[in-house]
Amino acid sequence: MCIVAFSTLQQSLASISSVMNKLLLIFVIISTLFSCKKNTISYFDEELPSASPKLFSPSIVNTDSIELNVVFNYEHTEMFFSRIMNNSFVIHHSELINGKWSEIKPIKMYNDNVIVSVACDPTITKDGKTMYFLGVDPKLYNNDVTREELYTIPPDIYMSKKVNGKWQLASKVDFLVSTEYLETYPVVTADGSLYFRSNRPSSKGGMQTYRAQYLGNEKFETPVIVTTKTEKKELITYVSPDERYAITNGQGKFQITFNDNGEWTKPKEIPLKYESNWRYYCPYMSSDGKYFIYSRKYNNPEKKGWAGVEKGEVYWVNADLLFNTMNN
Repeated sequence: MCIVAFSTLQQSLASISSVMNKLLLIFVIISTLFSCKKNTISYFDEELPSASPKLFSPSIVNTDSIELNVVFNYEHTEMFFSRIMNNSFVIHHSELINGKWSEIKPIKMYNDNVIVSVACDPTITKDGKTMYFLGVDPKLYNNDVTREELYTIPPDIYMSKKVNGKWQLASKVDFLVSTEYLETYPVVTADGSLYFRSNRPSSKGGMQTYRAQYLGNEKFETPVIVTTKTEKKELITYVSPDERYAITNGQGKFQITFNDNGEWTKPKEIPLKYESNWRYYCPYMSSDGKYFIYSRKYNNPEKKGWAGVEKGEVYWVNADLLFNTMNN
Protein backbone atom coordinates (compact mmCIF):
# COMPACT_ATOMS: atom_id res chain seq x y z
CA MET A 1 0.00 0.00 0.00
CA CYS A 2 2.80 2.41 0.92
CA ILE A 3 4.59 1.60 -2.36
CA VAL A 4 1.42 2.34 -4.35
CA ALA A 5 0.83 5.55 -2.44
CA PHE A 6 4.42 6.64 -2.97
CA SER A 7 4.17 5.91 -6.69
CA THR A 8 0.97 7.92 -6.91
CA LEU A 9 2.65 10.78 -5.06
CA GLN A 10 5.56 10.72 -7.51
CA GLN A 11 3.18 10.91 -10.44
CA SER A 12 1.32 13.81 -8.85
CA LEU A 13 4.53 15.69 -8.16
CA ALA A 14 5.72 15.07 -11.70
CA SER A 15 2.42 16.39 -13.02
CA ILE A 16 2.66 19.47 -10.79
CA SER A 17 6.28 19.95 -11.82
CA SER A 18 5.30 19.80 -15.48
CA VAL A 19 2.58 22.42 -14.97
CA MET A 20 4.97 24.63 -12.99
CA ASN A 21 7.59 24.34 -15.71
CA LYS A 22 5.03 25.33 -18.33
CA LEU A 23 3.89 28.28 -16.23
CA LEU A 24 7.51 29.30 -15.65
CA LEU A 25 8.20 29.10 -19.39
CA ILE A 26 5.16 31.26 -20.14
CA PHE A 27 6.30 33.77 -17.50
CA VAL A 28 9.81 33.92 -18.97
CA ILE A 29 8.42 34.46 -22.49
CA ILE A 30 6.09 37.25 -21.33
CA SER A 31 8.85 38.87 -19.28
CA THR A 32 11.24 38.73 -22.23
CA LEU A 33 8.69 40.27 -24.59
CA PHE A 34 7.87 42.97 -22.05
CA SER A 35 11.55 43.66 -21.48
CA CYS A 36 12.20 43.94 -25.19
CA LYS A 37 9.29 46.31 -25.61
CA LYS A 38 10.39 48.39 -22.64
CA ASN A 39 13.99 48.60 -23.86
CA THR A 40 13.02 49.68 -27.37
CA ILE A 41 13.67 53.42 -27.40
CA SER A 42 12.33 55.64 -30.15
CA TYR A 43 14.30 58.58 -31.54
CA PHE A 44 11.78 59.94 -34.04
CA ASP A 45 12.45 56.92 -36.27
CA GLU A 46 15.97 58.22 -36.83
CA GLU A 47 18.78 55.94 -37.91
CA LEU A 48 21.01 55.55 -34.85
CA PRO A 49 24.46 57.16 -35.05
CA SER A 50 27.74 55.25 -35.05
CA ALA A 51 31.21 56.53 -34.24
CA SER A 52 30.66 59.42 -36.67
CA PRO A 53 28.48 62.31 -35.43
CA LYS A 54 25.35 63.10 -37.40
CA LEU A 55 22.60 65.69 -37.23
CA PHE A 56 19.90 64.82 -34.73
CA SER A 57 16.48 64.56 -36.35
CA PRO A 58 16.85 66.83 -39.40
CA SER A 59 13.70 68.80 -40.28
CA ILE A 60 12.05 67.98 -36.95
CA VAL A 61 14.59 69.40 -34.51
CA ASN A 62 17.29 70.75 -36.82
CA THR A 63 15.78 73.33 -39.17
CA ASP A 64 16.83 76.61 -40.79
CA SER A 65 16.43 78.25 -37.37
CA ILE A 66 19.08 78.15 -34.62
CA GLU A 67 18.55 75.09 -32.40
CA LEU A 68 20.43 73.91 -29.33
CA ASN A 69 20.49 71.60 -26.29
CA VAL A 70 18.40 68.47 -26.94
CA VAL A 71 17.60 66.57 -23.72
CA PHE A 72 15.24 63.75 -22.75
CA ASN A 73 13.51 62.98 -19.47
CA TYR A 74 14.53 59.86 -17.52
CA GLU A 75 11.72 57.70 -18.92
CA HIS A 76 12.42 58.83 -22.48
CA THR A 77 8.82 59.93 -22.88
CA GLU A 78 9.51 63.63 -23.44
CA MET A 79 12.15 65.45 -25.48
CA PHE A 80 13.19 69.09 -25.11
CA PHE A 81 15.33 71.52 -27.06
CA SER A 82 15.63 75.29 -27.57
CA ARG A 83 15.03 77.28 -30.73
CA ILE A 84 15.54 80.98 -31.41
CA MET A 85 12.29 82.59 -32.54
CA ASN A 86 11.85 86.34 -33.07
CA ASN A 87 14.98 87.06 -31.01
CA SER A 88 13.75 84.85 -28.15
CA PHE A 89 15.24 81.59 -26.87
CA VAL A 90 12.22 79.30 -26.57
CA ILE A 91 12.13 75.76 -25.14
CA HIS A 92 10.22 73.29 -27.33
CA HIS A 93 9.13 69.76 -26.55
CA SER A 94 7.49 66.61 -27.87
CA GLU A 95 5.90 63.77 -25.91
CA LEU A 96 5.82 60.06 -26.66
CA ILE A 97 2.15 59.08 -26.64
CA ASN A 98 1.02 55.56 -27.54
CA GLY A 99 4.37 54.91 -29.19
CA LYS A 100 4.33 58.07 -31.33
CA TRP A 101 6.04 61.41 -30.79
CA SER A 102 3.69 64.39 -30.71
CA GLU A 103 4.09 67.53 -32.79
CA ILE A 104 6.93 69.81 -31.68
CA LYS A 105 5.50 72.70 -29.66
CA PRO A 106 6.96 75.64 -27.68
CA ILE A 107 6.54 75.79 -23.91
CA LYS A 108 5.26 79.04 -22.48
CA MET A 109 7.51 80.02 -19.57
CA TYR A 110 6.65 83.66 -19.00
CA ASN A 111 3.55 85.88 -18.89
CA ASP A 112 1.78 87.03 -22.06
CA ASN A 113 3.23 90.55 -21.78
CA VAL A 114 6.77 89.17 -22.22
CA ILE A 115 7.46 89.27 -25.95
CA VAL A 116 11.24 88.79 -26.00
CA SER A 117 12.66 86.22 -23.58
CA VAL A 118 15.34 83.66 -22.80
CA ALA A 119 14.59 80.03 -21.88
CA CYS A 120 17.17 77.40 -22.82
CA ASP A 121 19.40 74.59 -21.48
CA PRO A 122 16.57 72.56 -19.86
CA THR A 123 17.30 69.69 -17.46
CA ILE A 124 14.62 67.40 -16.03
CA THR A 125 14.31 65.77 -12.60
CA LYS A 126 14.06 62.00 -12.28
CA ASP A 127 10.29 62.05 -11.70
CA GLY A 128 9.80 64.15 -14.85
CA LYS A 129 7.83 66.82 -12.97
CA THR A 130 10.39 69.61 -12.57
CA MET A 131 12.44 71.41 -15.19
CA TYR A 132 15.37 73.71 -14.48
CA PHE A 133 16.66 75.97 -17.22
CA LEU A 134 18.69 79.07 -17.98
CA GLY A 135 16.54 82.18 -18.06
CA VAL A 136 16.80 85.95 -17.97
CA ASP A 137 14.57 88.03 -15.73
CA PRO A 138 11.95 89.58 -18.06
CA LYS A 139 11.80 92.69 -15.85
CA LEU A 140 15.38 93.60 -16.78
CA TYR A 141 14.70 94.42 -20.43
CA ASN A 142 12.03 95.79 -22.74
CA ASN A 143 10.53 94.27 -25.85
CA ASP A 144 12.73 96.31 -28.18
CA VAL A 145 15.92 94.59 -27.05
CA THR A 146 17.91 92.69 -29.68
CA ARG A 147 19.00 89.10 -29.26
CA GLU A 148 22.64 90.05 -28.68
CA GLU A 149 21.65 92.71 -26.12
CA LEU A 150 19.36 90.26 -24.37
CA TYR A 151 22.14 87.74 -23.89
CA THR A 152 24.44 90.27 -22.23
CA ILE A 153 22.11 90.37 -19.22
CA PRO A 154 23.33 87.93 -16.51
CA PRO A 155 21.12 84.82 -16.67
CA ASP A 156 19.72 82.93 -13.70
CA ILE A 157 18.38 79.43 -13.14
CA TYR A 158 14.60 79.09 -13.39
CA MET A 159 12.21 76.29 -12.57
CA SER A 160 8.95 75.06 -14.09
CA LYS A 161 6.64 72.39 -12.63
CA LYS A 162 4.58 69.96 -14.67
CA VAL A 163 1.03 69.88 -13.32
CA ASN A 164 -1.72 67.75 -14.88
CA GLY A 165 0.45 67.17 -17.92
CA LYS A 166 1.22 70.86 -18.54
CA TRP A 167 4.37 72.84 -17.84
CA GLN A 168 3.63 75.87 -15.69
CA LEU A 169 4.99 79.42 -15.85
CA ALA A 170 8.54 79.54 -14.50
CA SER A 171 9.94 81.12 -11.36
CA LYS A 172 13.49 81.83 -10.25
CA VAL A 173 15.17 79.09 -8.20
CA ASP A 174 16.23 79.42 -4.53
CA PHE A 175 18.32 82.58 -3.99
CA LEU A 176 21.33 80.46 -2.96
CA VAL A 177 21.43 79.18 -6.54
CA SER A 178 20.17 82.19 -8.52
CA THR A 179 22.03 85.32 -7.44
CA GLU A 180 22.79 88.76 -8.84
CA TYR A 181 25.70 87.15 -10.65
CA LEU A 182 25.75 84.93 -13.73
CA GLU A 183 24.48 81.33 -13.48
CA THR A 184 24.46 78.97 -16.46
CA TYR A 185 24.31 75.31 -17.52
CA PRO A 186 22.05 73.81 -14.84
CA VAL A 187 22.17 69.99 -14.69
CA VAL A 188 20.04 68.04 -12.21
CA THR A 189 21.21 64.72 -10.73
CA ALA A 190 19.16 61.68 -9.70
CA ASP A 191 18.81 62.94 -6.12
CA GLY A 192 17.65 66.39 -7.26
CA SER A 193 20.92 68.23 -6.66
CA LEU A 194 22.07 70.87 -9.15
CA TYR A 195 25.37 71.44 -10.91
CA PHE A 196 25.81 74.82 -12.58
CA ARG A 197 28.36 77.46 -13.51
CA SER A 198 28.62 80.86 -11.86
CA ASN A 199 30.97 83.83 -11.69
CA ARG A 200 29.88 84.73 -8.15
CA PRO A 201 32.72 85.91 -5.87
CA SER A 202 34.88 83.06 -4.60
CA SER A 203 38.39 82.34 -3.36
CA LYS A 204 39.27 81.00 -6.82
CA GLY A 205 37.76 83.89 -8.75
CA GLY A 206 36.20 83.86 -12.22
CA MET A 207 33.75 81.29 -13.53
CA GLN A 208 33.51 78.07 -11.50
CA THR A 209 31.42 74.90 -11.43
CA TYR A 210 29.15 74.62 -8.38
CA ARG A 211 27.10 71.83 -6.85
CA ALA A 212 24.01 72.53 -4.70
CA GLN A 213 22.75 69.59 -2.65
CA TYR A 214 18.97 69.26 -2.85
CA LEU A 215 17.20 69.38 0.52
CA GLY A 216 13.63 68.85 -0.66
CA ASN A 217 10.71 71.28 -0.89
CA GLU A 218 12.52 73.22 -3.65
CA LYS A 219 15.38 74.14 -1.29
CA PHE A 220 19.13 73.68 -1.68
CA GLU A 221 22.19 73.79 0.53
CA THR A 222 24.74 76.54 -0.09
CA PRO A 223 26.45 75.64 -3.40
CA VAL A 224 30.08 74.49 -3.20
CA ILE A 225 32.79 74.65 -5.88
CA VAL A 226 33.48 71.44 -7.80
CA THR A 227 37.17 71.05 -8.67
CA THR A 228 38.57 69.03 -11.56
CA LYS A 229 42.27 68.32 -12.04
CA THR A 230 42.84 70.73 -14.88
CA GLU A 231 45.00 73.71 -15.73
CA LYS A 232 42.95 74.82 -18.72
CA LYS A 233 39.80 75.82 -16.83
CA GLU A 234 37.56 73.13 -18.28
CA LEU A 235 34.31 73.45 -16.37
CA ILE A 236 31.66 70.79 -15.86
CA THR A 237 28.76 71.32 -18.25
CA TYR A 238 27.03 67.95 -17.90
CA VAL A 239 27.07 65.34 -15.14
CA SER A 240 25.56 61.85 -15.26
CA PRO A 241 22.53 61.26 -13.01
CA ASP A 242 24.59 59.05 -10.67
CA GLU A 243 27.49 61.57 -10.75
CA ARG A 244 29.83 58.84 -11.94
CA TYR A 245 31.20 60.92 -14.81
CA ALA A 246 30.93 64.44 -16.19
CA ILE A 247 31.58 66.26 -19.44
CA THR A 248 33.57 69.47 -19.32
CA ASN A 249 33.87 72.22 -21.87
CA GLY A 250 37.02 74.24 -22.37
CA GLN A 251 39.32 75.52 -25.11
CA GLY A 252 36.42 75.11 -27.53
CA LYS A 253 36.32 71.31 -27.06
CA PHE A 254 34.64 68.66 -24.89
CA GLN A 255 36.40 66.56 -22.28
CA ILE A 256 35.31 63.70 -20.00
CA THR A 257 36.18 63.28 -16.31
CA PHE A 258 35.31 60.52 -13.84
CA ASN A 259 34.37 60.69 -10.18
CA ASP A 260 37.08 58.78 -8.29
CA ASN A 261 35.89 58.43 -4.69
CA GLY A 262 34.72 62.02 -4.57
CA GLU A 263 37.55 63.53 -6.65
CA TRP A 264 37.22 64.30 -10.34
CA THR A 265 39.96 62.96 -12.59
CA LYS A 266 41.88 65.10 -15.04
CA PRO A 267 39.58 65.79 -18.02
CA LYS A 268 40.54 63.99 -21.24
CA GLU A 269 39.54 65.36 -24.63
CA ILE A 270 36.67 63.73 -26.50
CA PRO A 271 37.98 63.16 -30.04
CA LEU A 272 35.45 64.92 -32.25
CA LYS A 273 36.30 66.67 -35.48
CA TYR A 274 36.17 70.24 -34.17
CA GLU A 275 35.76 72.73 -37.01
CA SER A 276 36.99 76.31 -36.91
CA ASN A 277 34.48 79.15 -36.47
CA TRP A 278 32.12 76.67 -34.79
CA ARG A 279 31.64 76.73 -31.03
CA TYR A 280 30.83 73.39 -29.36
CA TYR A 281 28.62 73.49 -26.28
CA CYS A 282 25.56 72.05 -24.47
CA PRO A 283 26.79 68.45 -24.03
CA TYR A 284 24.20 65.93 -22.85
CA MET A 285 23.52 62.19 -22.84
CA SER A 286 20.50 60.26 -24.04
CA SER A 287 18.31 58.83 -21.28
CA ASP A 288 19.71 55.34 -21.87
CA GLY A 289 23.30 56.61 -21.78
CA LYS A 290 24.06 55.19 -25.23
CA TYR A 291 24.37 58.44 -27.18
CA PHE A 292 26.26 61.68 -26.68
CA ILE A 293 24.24 64.70 -27.80
CA TYR A 294 25.81 68.12 -28.28
CA SER A 295 25.24 71.47 -29.94
CA ARG A 296 27.40 73.66 -32.08
CA LYS A 297 26.94 77.13 -33.50
CA TYR A 298 28.64 78.92 -36.35
CA ASN A 299 29.91 82.42 -35.65
CA ASN A 300 30.64 85.06 -38.24
CA PRO A 301 34.37 85.67 -37.63
CA GLU A 302 33.78 89.42 -37.70
CA LYS A 303 31.22 89.37 -34.90
CA LYS A 304 31.40 88.08 -31.34
CA GLY A 305 28.86 86.30 -29.16
CA TRP A 306 25.28 85.72 -30.22
CA ALA A 307 25.40 88.75 -32.49
CA GLY A 308 27.54 86.72 -34.85
CA VAL A 309 25.70 83.39 -34.68
CA GLU A 310 24.44 82.42 -38.13
CA LYS A 311 23.70 78.72 -37.62
CA GLY A 312 22.94 76.46 -34.67
CA GLU A 313 22.79 72.65 -34.91
CA VAL A 314 22.37 69.60 -32.66
CA TYR A 315 24.44 66.45 -33.26
CA TRP A 316 24.62 63.01 -31.71
CA VAL A 317 27.13 60.17 -31.73
CA ASN A 318 27.57 56.74 -30.15
CA ALA A 319 28.68 57.19 -26.52
CA ASP A 320 31.45 54.61 -26.94
CA LEU A 321 33.43 57.54 -28.29
CA LEU A 322 33.46 59.03 -24.78
CA PHE A 323 34.25 55.96 -22.74
CA ASN A 324 36.86 54.56 -25.13
CA THR A 325 38.65 57.88 -24.75
CA MET A 326 39.76 56.95 -21.25
CA ASN A 327 41.37 53.73 -22.51
CA ASN A 328 43.48 55.39 -25.21
